[in-house]
Amino acid sequence: LWSVFNRRSGEPPLINGWIPYLGKALIFRKDAFQFLLDQQQKLGDIFTVHIAGRYITFVMDPFQYAYVIRNSKQLEFYEFADKMASKTFDYPALSNGKFPDLKENLHRIYQYLQGKPLDILSDHMMKNLQDIFEWKCSRATDWATEQMYKFCCSVMFEASFVTLYGRVPAADGHKVISEIRDKFIKFDASFPYLAANIPIELLGATKKVRRELIHHFFLQNMTKWQGGSKVVQARQDIFEKYELLGEYDKAAHHFAFLWASVGNTIPATFWAMYYLLLHPAALAAVRDEVDHLLQSTGQRRGAATHLQLTREQLDNLVYLESALNESLRMCSSSMNIRISQEDFVLKLEGNQEVTLRKGDWIALYPQILHMDPKVYEDPKDYKFDRYIEKGKKKTSFYKAGRKLKYFLMPFGSGISMCPGRFLAMNEMKMFLFLLLAHFDVELAEDKAVRLDNSRMGLGILLPDVDIAFRYKLRS
Repeated sequence: LWSVFNRRSGEPPLINGWIPYLGKALIFRKDAFQFLLDQQQKLGDIFTVHIAGRYITFVMDPFQYAYVIRNSKQLEFYEFADKMASKTFDYPALSNGKFPDLKENLHRIYQYLQGKPLDILSDHMMKNLQDIFEWKCSRATDWATEQMYKFCCSVMFEASFVTLYGRVPAADGHKVISEIRDKFIKFDASFPYLAANIPIELLGATKKVRRELIHHFFLQNMTKWQGGSKVVQARQDIFEKYELLGEYDKAAHHFAFLWASVGNTIPATFWAMYYLLLHPAALAAVRDEVDHLLQSTGQRRGAATHLQLTREQLDNLVYLESALNESLRMCSSSMNIRISQEDFVLKLEGNQEVTLRKGDWIALYPQILHMDPKVYEDPKDYKFDRYIEKGKKKTSFYKAGRKLKYFLMPFGSGISMCPGRFLAMNEMKMFLFLLLAHFDVELAEDKAVRLDNSRMGLGILLPDVDIAFRYKLRS
C-alpha cells in the first residue's frame, strides 16, 4: 500500500499484492497469461506488478513494442541474462570485470550461426538426423509405437549433440549420448526453479546432476569427440585465452550452450509434430509438399537413401514453415525483459510517456499478442495455413486496421533475440521433412495434451503428458 501512495508522476498503476516480498508472484506463476489479461482489462496497456521483490512494468500494446526494443541504451538485457545464466549453469558472471571482452568475443562467434557457416552446420544436422532416422527405419519394418515427446527428445538431442560437439567414439556412441540426455532431462526439470532464483541446494539431486553434466565437457573428454562444429571450436579457442577461467568454468559454458541449443527446440519439435498428427488436413498438405519436392528433384525415398535439401528448398516449403510457425505461436511463452539503467522517461507512441526508476524491469509478453483475437482469428484453433497467402508466405498481420511490425515472437526481440533461431528453425523443418518422407505416422491414443504452464515466461512450454504414436516405413 505504501508504494501506491509513493508513485511518482508518470509512473504506471501498481499492482502490489498483500504478501510481503512475494507480491503477486504466486498468482503470476499459476497463470501469468490470464493474470496479465485481467490487469490489462482493468488498468489499460501499461501497468507495474510487484513480483518477488521486483517491480515489473508490462507493456501490452504490440504497437508500443518497438519503442521498448530500440531503447537498448537505457533498457539493458545482458547483465540480467548473464546473472541468471551464471547462477543456473554455474560459471562466473561475465560482467564481473575479470574477463575483459569475453562477452563481446562470444557474441562475435554467432556469425557461425548464419550465412554460409549456417548452411554447413545445417547440412551436418541433416546428415546426422538421417543417420538416426535410418537407424529407426531398420527397426520399424512394421508399425512401431513410441511416446512422442520421448521420441522427439531422443532424435533431436542426439542429432544436435553430434552436430555441435562431434561423435562419441565409444563402441556404442548412442548409449553414451543417451546417458548425457537422461541427465539433461533431470536437470531441465529443475530449470524453472533455478530461473526463479530458488537455491539449487533445495532441488534434490539437481546439483549433483549438473556437476556430472558439466564434467562431460571437460577438455580431456571433448578432445575425444570427433567432427565437432566450428562454433564450438571457436568457443573453446576463446576460453583458452582466459587464464582466470578454470577447467570447470569452461565446461560449464559448454554445457550452457548445449542447453541453449536444445532446451526449447525439443518441446517446439514435439508441438509441431503433435499438431500435424492431430489435424489430418495439415498432415496431408505438408506431406504433399514434401513428396512434390522429392519428385521434382528426382530423389527417391528409401531406408538407405540420404536425401538432399538446399537452404532455398527448405525455405520454399511454405506449408511446412506455416505449420511450424502456427505451433510456435501456440506453445511459446517467452517474456522479453529489459532493465532500466537509470531513472528516465520512456517515450511511447501517441505522446505517451512512462516514468521508470533505475533497476525497474520492463517486460513484453508476446503470448498475449499471439493469442489476440483482433490479430489472429480464433487464436485457440490450430490453422496450419495461417501464415500463407495466395500460395506464398504471409508476413502482413494487422490489428484494428493497422499493420503490425511484430506479430510472431517465439525467439525474443531486439538485442535479446535468440542468435540460434535460424539453426533451430532449420533443424525442426528437417526433422519434420525426414519424418514425413520416410514414415507413415499416426496417433496411437486418443487423449488431450495440454500446455504445462510451469515455464510461462521462459520459452517453449512443455506438454503436460506424453502421448503414444505409431510409425512405419512408407511403402
